[in-house]
Amino acid sequence: MNNKKWYILTVLFLMGALFLSACGGAEPEVEETVDEPATTTETEEVMEEEAPAEEVVEEAPVEEEVVEEVPTEEAVVEEAPAEEEVVEEAASEFEVNITIWSDDLLTPVILGLKDSFEAEYGIGLIVENVPDRNDQFPIAAPAGEGPDIIMLPHDRLGGFVESGLLAPVDLGDKAAEFNPFALQAWTFDGQLVGVPYTVENMAFFYNPEMVEAAPATWDELIEVGGALVDSGAATYAMALTGTTYDAFPLQTAFGGYVFGVNEDGTYNPGDVGIDGEGMIAAGNFIQDNVEAGYISSSTDWDTAHLQFETGEVPFLMAGPWALERIRTSGVPYEITNFPAAAQPGIPFLGVWGFAVNSLSENVLLAQTFLTEVIATPETMQLLADGSNRPSAWTTIVSTDPDLANFGEAAVGAQAMPAIPEMGSVWGSWGDAFTLIINGEQEPTDALVNAGTQIRDLIGGAATGMVNVPGSWQLASGLCEGDWDPACAATALTDNGDGTFSATFDVPAGDYEGKVALDGGWTENYGVDGEADGANIAFSVAADGPVTFTWDSTTKILTVESGG
Repeated sequence: MNNKKWYILTVLFLMGALFLSACGGAEPEVEETVDEPATTTETEEVMEEEAPAEEVVEEAPVEEEVVEEVPTEEAVVEEAPAEEEVVEEAASEFEVNITIWSDDLLTPVILGLKDSFEAEYGIGLIVENVPDRNDQFPIAAPAGEGPDIIMLPHDRLGGFVESGLLAPVDLGDKAAEFNPFALQAWTFDGQLVGVPYTVENMAFFYNPEMVEAAPATWDELIEVGGALVDSGAATYAMALTGTTYDAFPLQTAFGGYVFGVNEDGTYNPGDVGIDGEGMIAAGNFIQDNVEAGYISSSTDWDTAHLQFETGEVPFLMAGPWALERIRTSGVPYEITNFPAAAQPGIPFLGVWGFAVNSLSENVLLAQTFLTEVIATPETMQLLADGSNRPSAWTTIVSTDPDLANFGEAAVGAQAMPAIPEMGSVWGSWGDAFTLIINGEQEPTDALVNAGTQIRDLIGGAATGMVNVPGSWQLASGLCEGDWDPACAATALTDNGDGTFSATFDVPAGDYEGKVALDGGWTENYGVDGEADGANIAFSVAADGPVTFTWDSTTKILTVESGG
């Protein structure tokens, strides 16, 4: 290591030590953690899967392990990632290490920086593939179990900034090298809270061997695609890959929106559009065509892509995270803008980047790693190539014509809302369109109810809620996804004696859960009533009732079933 860098790092260490001494030391450690399965909710499927993740549901933390495997398929925040085999890297030989939480797509890319970084700086670099890191982070960080750096989509930043979990980053003169939109998306209260590396959005795919051209309107899509269905040449005109983020370009075409926009361009959480006329019109369009047999009632991401790749459907809405599998399938495709209805359909635009855990013991080192190692044209090129998305570094321009077409589809796109209130939207929004697609409720009823739920949550209706979010919620049929602390259907009832309980029908199986208060993960209890403790494992021997009882004094949860 050269003397200059050794000097810089020595100063940083001393400053970090003084800072920790002044603050009273590191956060207490959690004694035990238990692995929690990755969820199949859509927000972190999106951008998740993270993602875009479509539906963002805060989840309990898991024990993170270092992974060094090269993925066979891209996982997205909004689409459900496949379960991954966890492989642990050998213990680091360095006294000080920087730990990064990444995904299966970029973990190999970042690991490519490991040898040169460690040799030059004398600091270990540990990269952990954590599929549901966005939901684990707000639990793990306060418990001292979080990473030094986490890879995030920008829509998750608002809540983390509000909770004081992210440290500012100063790019200095390098800020001029970044896409201004990307920097704006990662700026809160005038402070940049990370280093963006790529932007992404969905676009419209069609099969040129099945149709001559892309439809200009959604009605034309049904007319052309419906004719193929009627003739037996296609199974459906179109398949949906989700109900919220993935369906947003269709919903916006009919005038739908999530939040209104203030004069300064910021989102207005007081103007919720989920139950507006545009969303209801989109709901009617979808329900009518599901009933007619032209739109599939399945919203499974993998199923929809498989149908497009095998020629069962001529049209698909997809993101750049799906390019590799679509290309590999050999299906002919073209990429273009979305059809219009009342107006042109537009997607959400997301910006991915790296943020520093403000509760880390290595804040200064993590900030230096981002500004000196990540924020360079060489690393940005590697990240752009590895993610197959447009770079946030302005001088890096892709020669891939598909990515250019994604850029055309992004014209007029809306930035994914990064305000904390967005966390109150995903569940009810997704539930409403699931009910619509399944024909269980009329669009007006489903969306008006969703709008009411969202406004209640934003207004603090979940205050006082005691819930048992876990891997059992989806199986019970009560919630749209697992590990949802705000799912009202699984809330416990106050017995008036300091205990809370409820009984639900749960299918046979092995599950995990923990107690969460106030519809979020800020206060939660695990094994033996430990705050931020390990997940509570339980088994249900046969389909039937399961009773959860929580003692607010001891903080202990009791789970009883027929088995």
